[in-house]
Amino acid sequence: VGPLLGGALPPVIGIRATFLLSGGVIFLAFLATTFLIKETPRPAAAKTGAASKPKSGWSQIPDKRPVVAMLATGMLLAFATMSIEPIITVYVQQLIEDESRVTLVAGVVMSAAALGAILSASWLGKLADRIGHWNVVIAALAISALLLIPQAFVTEGWQLIGLRFLMGLALGGLLPCITSVIRHNVPDGVGGNVLGLSISAQYVGQVAGPLLGGFAGGHFGMRSVFLGTSLLMAGGAAYNWIVQSRRTRNILAQAGSS
Repeated sequence: VGPLLGGALPPVIGIRATFLLSGGVIFLAFLATTFLIKETPRPAAAKTGAASKPKSGWSQIPDKRPVVAMLATGMLLAFATMSIEPIITVYVQQLIEDESRVTLVAGVVMSAAALGAILSASWLGKLADRIGHWNVVIAALAISALLLIPQAFVTEGWQLIGLRFLMGLALGGLLPCITSVIRHNVPDGVGGNVLGLSISAQYVGQVAGPLLGGFAGGHFGMRSVFLGTSLLMAGGAAYNWIVQSRRTRNILAQAGSS
C-alpha cells in the first residue's frame, strides 16, 4: 500500500505534500501507541547471585548449517525486493512516454511483488507442509532468479509490473518456510532468539539491497541490478540445495549406523 499511494499522490498533491502527509500518518501512529496501548509492569525477577550465566541461544544449536542457510535466505528475500528501489523511477521513466504517470507506475511496480506474496504465502505454506519446506525455498529462489532476467529487458511498464507480480508469487512462500525450518532445527527455549536473528538478517537485506542496487545502477547500468540480483538468488538456491543434500545424507548415514 505504501509504494502504491506514494506513487499516486505526487501528481495529485505534489511531492512535498506527500512527505508531509506521510509524516502526519506516522505522528498519528505515535499518538495511538502512546495513549491507547496500556502495558502492565512486569514484577522484578528475584536476583540469585549463585545463578550461573546461561548459555547463549546460538551455542545451544547442535547443527547450525540449516539456521545459517535460512538467515541467508531471509537476507536474499529482502535484497531481491529492495534492490530496485533506487533505480525504479528512472527505469520506469525510460519505459513510458507520459511523464505524469511515472511515479504511479513506479509505485505499482514496487507494490506488485508484495501483492503477489500476499496471494501466494498461504498456499505455498500449505504446499511446503506436503512436499517439504526446504524444497519450496529452493524452488522459490530459483524461479525468482529466472524471473529477474527478463525484467532487465522489458520495453513496457506493464511487462515489468507483471514480472514483479509473478516474482512476488514465487517469493511469498519463503517467510513461512524460513520460520518453519528454523523452528525444526533449534532446541526449545532459543526459538525466539534465532527468529530475532532472522528478522535482523532481513533488515540487512533491506539495507544492502538499495545500497548495492543504487551503486550497480549508477556504475554499470540499470540492467545490471536485475541481472546481479538474479545471480545472487540463483546462488542462494544452489547453497540451500547443497546444505539440504548434505544434511539429508548425514541423517541417512546416522540412521544406517544405528
